[in-house]
Amino acid sequence: MFTSVDDVSARLAETGYLASPAVATTVFLADRLGKPLLVEGPAGVGKTELAKAVAEVVGARLVRLQCYEGVDEARALYEWNHAKQLLRISAGREETWDETRTDIFSEEFLLTRPLLTAIRGDDAKVLLIDETDKADVEVEGLLLEVLSDFQVTVPELGTITATRRPFVVLTSNASRELSEALRRRCLFLHIGFPDEELERRIVRLKVPELDEALARSVVRVVGALRAMDLRKVPSVAETVDWARTLLALGAGTLDETVVQATLGVLLKHQDDLLKASAKLDLDAL
Repeated sequence: MFTSVDDVSARLAETGYLASPAVATTVFLADRLGKPLLVEGPAGVGKTELAKAVAEVVGARLVRLQCYEGVDEARALYEWNHAKQLLRISAGREETWDETRTDIFSEEFLLTRPLLTAIRGDDAKVLLIDETDKADVEVEGLLLEVLSDFQVTVPELGTITATRRPFVVLTSNASRELSEALRRRCLFLHIGFPDEELERRIVRLKVPELDEALARSVVRVVGALRAMDLRKVPSVAETVDWARTLLALGAGTLDETVVQATLGVLLKHQDDLLKASAKLDLDAL
């Protein structure tokens, strides 16, 4: 898909995703080595958007498995269309059970879920396994089979092996530790908050109407908030939202009144708002 690290950076930028050298390098290696990419980092730093950008760049279909507590094989891999099977059984009462069984456990009655969908067919796909750390530990065993050999065993149909491997991105907010077995199968990338210059470029890209000086001020204030001991520091997505808020309000500069009135765009907890209101010193930025 990609010819070089610079090719990754340039093509992702065309979609509006500004990749750091570490991000571009790891994406290139994941593509070249054919290995899944495990991306960890705080919420809102662009982990999910990276998978979307790769899919857009290469013209691939994005297949997303959203993980959550309680997600199981039926939600992640496949299940049978039981209602349709019952109708088929009712319609075939004159047939032997062996004849009916062969029919109802066929492709016609199979409901593919994201993992099986991603390894079937010859079209290009990006498989996004989002917030992997929210799934139960048992789901990791399922992922190991899929990510090791890119194959899935359906007892009634046999083993289905990918004819064209998807580009795989797993994301994690590190709310729990993923198994070493899963980590070994992946290239690892940690995406933290960008440095001031990169975040300013992101803001200018996403909100081009924003004045350059105001964009710099926005990024500095957000950086100061991240340095505080808050329950939830602002993400990059919230920086962009704040920039759009200021633009909508027609704010030309950041002053105490504007900042205090719009802090709720950046901070989502009352105790964080109180702490930031007391400690934030605009004159020092």
